[in-house]
Amino acid sequence: MTCLMAASCRGGRYLIVNGVPHAGDVPPVSAFLESTSGAYTTTRTHGSAALVLFWERHLRRLADSAQILAGSRPEFFGSDHPRARFQAVSAAIRPFVEESLRAGLGLALRERDRAGSTEELAITALVRGSEEEEDGLDVFLHIGFFIPPVFGTAGAHLAVAGRGRDVAAAKYSDWARIRKGMEKMRPPPVTELLLTNDGDRILEGSVTNFFVVCRKVVHDMTDEALNDPESARLFEVQTAPLSDGVLPGVIRQLVIEICSSKGIPLQEVAPSWSDRELWKEAFVTSSLRLLQHVETIQAPISFKELHLKKTWKDASWEVKRFKGVGLITTEIQVYNCLFVSMLIVISIKHNGFLADIKEIYNTFLCCYGWHLCIVSSKMFVEY
Repeated sequence: MTCLMAASCRGGRYLIVNGVPHAGDVPPVSAFLESTSGAYTTTRTHGSAALVLFWERHLRRLADSAQILAGSRPEFFGSDHPRARFQAVSAAIRPFVEESLRAGLGLALRERDRAGSTEELAITALVRGSEEEEDGLDVFLHIGFFIPPVFGTAGAHLAVAGRGRDVAAAKYSDWARIRKGMEKMRPPPVTELLLTNDGDRILEGSVTNFFVVCRKVVHDMTDEALNDPESARLFEVQTAPLSDGVLPGVIRQLVIEICSSKGIPLQEVAPSWSDRELWKEAFVTSSLRLLQHVETIQAPISFKELHLKKTWKDASWEVKRFKGVGLITTEIQVYNCLFVSMLIVISIKHNGFLADIKEIYNTFLCCYGWHLCIVSSKMFVEY
């Protein structure tokens, strides 16, 4: 690996390069991503930094993204040619990233403790082809303080604003620069932009995965049945399949696993804007937000307006509104939170946030499935 110069953090942000703190000012993560090509993943701590959320899953996706880019889109990997031998080199990603993570967490947590804070940490790990070594790697780790949003307090406002991404199977930093071209179509107070290739089937958000809870077509269903928890299975959760060209989000996969385990009907099919009257709930997922309910979605009346109009002011919009946090959205979030709580207890009891909890996790699921309500509560009491 390339050895770059080192120093300390600035302004509550930390940048570790190949295991060594970076010299000089550290930019916000958005500026860092726009200026540094490579495969990356973003996660955060939870429980006052007791756990780095879903670290194993993030490492796997980081390695997968790096391998895809190195072989097929080297320009997104900080390289000018495909790297045929990268598969062997990619095995080194884990130790290099974890070395940087240890260094960064040490700095950030010491600073946080001195300030008497309990804030969480947002962590972005980026891997790119080395500029100095053939088939070598440079590993960057950006850390900043982060206050997680509280579920249910503020919903997302979405707008359909652009086409799907190239190489959607990989998470790459150049997308942070590319997606800025869609900002002209962001109406106020929209918080996230949605992607579609045909104006009807919605793929994902620009930085999130997108889900709807869609009412099944069932005749003679009364208003009472709509509000009856026992009638929840008259709905299904929908999200676009990976084959349509969406990012394999870590929390997206977790939602799919929760729905499968709890018997919540889920179809991997792109939600259709033309069926929006059947949408009763919607939510977006990401590793920083986890799960956020949607309050409004708007789309141009004509798909051509996304490309012909100069700004959002020049387009005519249709709006879909939702009534607060829905029943199924809440149920999924409850099991998501219980799962995270269980992981915190296990992680604390097994050597801190870098513990390899894969075997414990699998054993727990084999024994208890997703019955986390009772089990995780007992574990917290015992701890």
